[in-house]
Amino acid sequence: MCVFCGSSQGNKTSYRDAAIDLAKELVAGGIDLVYGGGSIGLMGLVSQAVYHGGRHVLGVIPKTLMTPEIIGEMVGEVRPVADMHQRKAEMARHSDAFIALPGGYGTLEELLEVITWAQLGIHHKPVGLLNVDGYYNSLLTFIDQAVEEGFINPAARRIIVSAPTAQELMEKLEEYVPYYDMVASGLDWEADRLEF
Repeated sequence: MCVFCGSSQGNKTSYRDAAIDLAKELVAGGIDLVYGGGSIGLMGLVSQAVYHGGRHVLGVIPKTLMTPEIIGEMVGEVRPVADMHQRKAEMARHSDAFIALPGGYGTLEELLEVITWAQLGIHHKPVGLLNVDGYYNSLLTFIDQAVEEGFINPAARRIIVSAPTAQELMEKLEEYVPYYDMVASGLDWEADRLEF
């Protein structure tokens, strides 16, 4: 499972609690973690809890970000990469699904890229939003507005699965079927070249 999340813990304890709950769900389900490296913020909470729960943790981090302030005491396997683009491709290649916890610009950028890749048929992996305390409500409203205004195909809206708790989200991801196959049919992305 690839988890995108903030390098800070946010202002609410519910964000930290959700990160720990997600880690517990991953451990209980026998699911390994792929994440953006680092030991700070929600990233640190999730990675440490999954690692201490006995699951494999793969942190993918650009060499430029490998400073003591960011990586601190990382756990599990660390895979340095050249840049942010390679980081996302490497994380996607080692994941069967994606979950976004609350986060900032980086989390949103990672999330929107894997949604776009799904829309284009580059992957058919589920993309989940852990919508803690309605954190992603505005984003979901924006996406619904884009569907209504004709900028996003209604079938592509189904790419995103969301739930307010880790347990509910994991259940939805387990039941996920990619209903959007016809959104970008007929494209050949040469997946080997994209390193998936």
